[in-house]
Formats: sequence, structure tokens, C-alpha cells
Amino acid sequence: MTTASEPKTPLTPYQRRLFVFLSVASFFEGYDFLALTQILPNVGAEMGLSPSDEGLLVGVINAGTMIAYVLVRKADQWGRRRVLTITIAGYTLFSVLTGLAPNVFAFAACQLLARVFLIGEWAVSMVYAAEEYPKDRRGMVIGVIQAFSSLGSIVCAGVVPLLLSTPLGWRSVYFVGGVPLVMMAVARRGLRETARFERHAAERRGEGAPPFTQILRSAHRGRMLELALIWGVTYVCTQNAVTFWKTFALRERGMTDAEVGASITLAALVSTPLIFASGKLIDVAGRRRGAVVIYTLTAAGVLGAYALPTQAGLTVALIFAIFGASGVLPVLNAYTTELFPTHFRSDAVAWSNNLLGRITYILSPIGLGIAAERVGWGRAVSTTAVFPLIALVLILWLLPETRGKELEETSRV
Repeated sequence: MTTASEPKTPLTPYQRRLFVFLSVASFFEGYDFLALTQILPNVGAEMGLSPSDEGLLVGVINAGTMIAYVLVRKADQWGRRRVLTITIAGYTLFSVLTGLAPNVFAFAACQLLARVFLIGEWAVSMVYAAEEYPKDRRGMVIGVIQAFSSLGSIVCAGVVPLLLSTPLGWRSVYFVGGVPLVMMAVARRGLRETARFERHAAERRGEGAPPFTQILRSAHRGRMLELALIWGVTYVCTQNAVTFWKTFALRERGMTDAEVGASITLAALVSTPLIFASGKLIDVAGRRRGAVVIYTLTAAGVLGAYALPTQAGLTVALIFAIFGASGVLPVLNAYTTELFPTHFRSDAVAWSNNLLGRITYILSPIGLGIAAERVGWGRAVSTTAVFPLIALVLILWLLPETRGKELEETSRV
């Protein structure tokens, strides 16, 4: 195991180029995540949606994150490079089609399919990061890639008010999603398959596709189910913390579109250095100690962002809510990619995150929408602040420390 005082392993030129490629791809994941938050009140007003309708719409769209399971697990069969290429192209197509949606049903369908490819791209990017970078930089790389997602959110927060004022309104927000295809056409030519997958493919050449339930019949089933539980408990809070904040601020705190945009932009800007530091934190302090810091700040931020009475207080709390929504991901992505061998890695990510963990990702917005009609968005969402604390207890109870260890070692823990 490496220590914080030892010199870090230098990155190769290819690793640096790959770092940029994965970071830019992650940028658009963050853009799309905040886009729905930013335009939800506008779409709701245009299409006559009630709070429960808005919660149902978000839940339906989020079902795409579960369907992404199909693509993510294929990365163990087709290879990481092929699946990453497919996901970026698919996201671009359905993002543009969302801008052409004539009604709420078409909007939901296009966004659901966009999420399938978007979350597939995000998950495979994390597998790339785990497999292609040295053990002493793995957490940092995963954290910085995730931080670029937050940078995408900042850009989205800044440009959406401008785009909403154009003749195309909220539709123009999704036309911007066509940018990844241009990026991919230029950059994908230098993208290689991961060395670990190539070794795995050579060893298993001639074997057929693994069965759907393979991991459930393996020694890794228990660990996968533990991570699925932690992902699911975490998502109850982090999935909704930012999604409904604009709606809450407009309707329950009387803020204007301009004030909300300014608060989100400021909070996203201030939170970005914290998110960039989260990966470094789990490399230096360890996964478990880093989780204590990140999850505690998440709980406090979400509680304050939906309970404090003033714009200033809400904005400060929102900094930590936005940080938490992204900051928990390097912790869980590190664990989910580190605790499984190469031939199960994508399958484990798909099962624990996309298939099982995302159940609460889909259902919690629907439940909160129903609750919001009775008690308001503030009371409904602020109660979810207890879930990061529950997830933290599960991490400390169930998961080992993996900092500074090679994947071949951590997958045997």
C-alpha cells in the first residue's frame, strides 16, 4: 500500500488524453442532470402539470437509469471502448430529439432514452478510470472526472436562463446536447480498450455471453447486494436534493427566476473546488474517512437547502447539497469498481447501481411529489437528509478500506 508521503506514479501521455476525454464526456452528464431541474417548472407550466405529475415525470425519466443496466453489463462482453462509443452517440441523439418533443409523453420518452445512454456512459467511464490509472491516483481521477460533471452543471445553470429567453425556450437547452457527437468524432480515434479487459478477453476467448444471473451465483453476490443497498439509500436524498430545489425556491420562498439562477450558479461554482477535492480526499484519508466527511456535509446541506428561511441561508446550504450530490459518487464508484474482478466489474456496477440501486432513484421523486402536494417541497425533501447518515453507517459497517491497493488485491477482499 502506498502512503501519502510517497511520490505519485506519473501519468503517461495516453492516460492524460484519456483523462481529458472522460472528463469532457462527464461534463455533459452534469449538464443534462441539472437541465431537467432548471426547466422542470417551465415544462410543468407549459404542459399543465401538478406537483405529483412533476414527480411522476421525473420518476419515469429516471427509469432510464435502471434500463442502462443492459448497456453497462455489456461492457464485460463487448469491451469498454465499444460501449462507451455507443452511449455517447445515443445520448446525443435523444437529447436533440427531446428538444423536438411535441408533448409531455414524447418529452418523457426521449429523456428516458437519453438517460439510458447517459448513465451508461457515466458508468463505463468510471470502469475506465478504475482500470487505466495507477492505484495511488485512482480516487483522484474518479473524483476529478465526477467534478467535471459538476462543471457541466455550473455551465447549465449559467446558460439556461439565457436559453429560456430565446424563441425556442426550454427546447434550446437540449439542442446544446448535440455537442458531444462532435467531440466524440474527433477524440474517439485515440481511445483504446483497457489493458485489463484485453487480458480478460484473451483468457476467455471463445466463451459465450455470461448469463444474466451469473453474479448472483458467484462469491461476489453478497458484496454486490451490500453496495446496491448503499447506492439505493444514498439516492433517496442525493437524487432529489437538486432536482426539486428550483421548484421549491420559486413556489415556497417566493424567489424569482433570476434569483434562483444566481443562487444555483453561485452554489455550483463554490461547490466545484470541494467536488474536485473529494477524489483527492479519499486517496489521502481513505475511502471510509472520506465518506464520513462527505456524507455528513451532504446531510447538513440538504436539510438547510430546504429548511432555511432566507435566500442567503438557502444558497450557502445549497453549496453543500450540490457538493453532496456529486461528492458521494467518487466514494461509491471507487468501492463499486475496486471490490470486483475484471470479468465481473461492469456487471457489478450494472447490478448494484443501475438495476437495484436505482429503484429508489426512480420511486423517491414520485413519493416526494405526492408528499409535496400535502406538506410542500421543503418539508418533503428536507426529511430525506437522514438517508446519507444511514448510508454512512452502512459503509462503515460493511465495506473495507481499499485505498492504495491494486484492483487485483481489492477484488479479493
